[in-house]
Amino acid sequence: MVLKKLWKNGKIVILNMNISEYRNLSKIIASYLKLDFQTEVMSQLGRKSQIRRSIFISDEFHEYVTTTDANFFAQSREAKCINIVATQSYSSIKNTLKDDIASKVIIQNLINKLWFRTDDNFTIEEVQKQIGKEEKEKISTTFSENAKETKLNFLTNALISKNSNISESYNKYTQNDYIYDTNYFSQSLETFKCLAFISDGLKILKPTELQMLPYYQNKLIERNIFNENFEK
Repeated sequence: MVLKKLWKNGKIVILNMNISEYRNLSKIIASYLKLDFQTEVMSQLGRKSQIRRSIFISDEFHEYVTTTDANFFAQSREAKCINIVATQSYSSIKNTLKDDIASKVIIQNLINKLWFRTDDNFTIEEVQKQIGKEEKEKISTTFSENAKETKLNFLTNALISKNSNISESYNKYTQNDYIYDTNYFSQSLETFKCLAFISDGLKILKPTELQMLPYYQNKLIERNIFNENFEK
């Protein structure tokens, strides 16, 4: 009831609890608030002329994810609700739900994704499948040696060849392979860089590597500007 009143007045509700200190309590309260919010959002579909735009933001989403999120994410766009969630990995969601199908439904309904460096194989495999494959050029080189006379040197215990021929073969071919390999996600992605898989509302854009801006970097820039102006 309280959340409904806040909702109607256009207020922002924030739950900020230390999950390490209040683990069970924070999960209970977070689940209640989330389900109450989802119920209120979806109830608007019966009165479309009064739909209020809303947004749901959750950090460490895997700690509070429930199977009901799968249905909500699938239908919330119609109720003009934006969902922004952050999780450590897809395996974290899977571990909490203990349900592969529900986990995949939740993941697939998050249209816009930003992937950071990860060592989680399940996450990497799912990302690779979603981005797809392309034709990649492969090169192979082979060396071979043929000798007519070969003798064993008993002092060095090595083979000595006479009248030998050495040949090299060079082969170039194409192979259908994942656009981004495992090493890209586990090693190549740098800190504060991510692979963006986003939509412009009409179509999915080509996956692009982005440089993210840490929140404290803005503060450093503002502080430097202030110091420069103060010195002047």
